[in-house]
Amino acid sequence: MPGATRYAEFWPRYLRAHRDPRNRAAHYLGTGAGLALLLLAAARRDWRPMLAAPAAGYAAAWIGHGAFEGNRPASFGHPIWSFISDFRMLALWACGRLPHELEKALRE
Repeated sequence: MPGATRYAEFWPRYLRAHRDPRNRAAHYLGTGAGLALLLLAAARRDWRPMLAAPAAGYAAAWIGHGAFEGNRPASFGHPIWSFISDFRMLALWACGRLPHELEKALRE
């Protein structure tokens, strides 16, 4: 998402790059797997699952973009904002507020 200089500009572009619900589902699965691996690392006091956490999260997201959206993942241009947005999108979906945010982003 080149050209975004503020997060407020990035967020609607991020959402437009995640129009397909299958891509969003891939992101949710990847984020969930990454969190599960972090919890496993903490529970077992073993650092190895922690190394796999980012790989699980990013692999699922990148596959979702390639298979369902046909676009380039935002993490390549804005890795921190993309990471934050993955969790924001998941939280909005879990609260039932994502459809409104998507609709707003698609109007912009």
